[in-house]
Amino acid sequence: MKAEFLPEAEKELREAARYYESEAPGVGIAFVVELHKAILAILDNPLAAQTVRKSIRKWVLPRFPFNVLYSVESEILVIVAVAHQKRRPTYWKRRLRK
Repeated sequence: MKAEFLPEAEKELREAARYYESEAPGVGIAFVVELHKAILAILDNPLAAQTVRKSIRKWVLPRFPFNVLYSVESEILVIVAVAHQKRRPTYWKRRLRK
């Protein structure tokens, strides 16, 4: 299985990493590493995370206030959103209609 980001989710990842890096050198990289670890864990056991809507699951990052929202489609892990836990909690749902 491989992982693919929706373009919007990839943009969220880049923006969050840039923000953290601008706040303190090295923290943006730590965020990316944490996200990468989460994706590896999801790939290892994609059904372990909580279902939040139909086929969408939520993985909570332990060190940062972000969730990875994803679905499993055939042999592809689709990252739907890299969502901050305190901002617009359901904004990503509109991406599912595309």
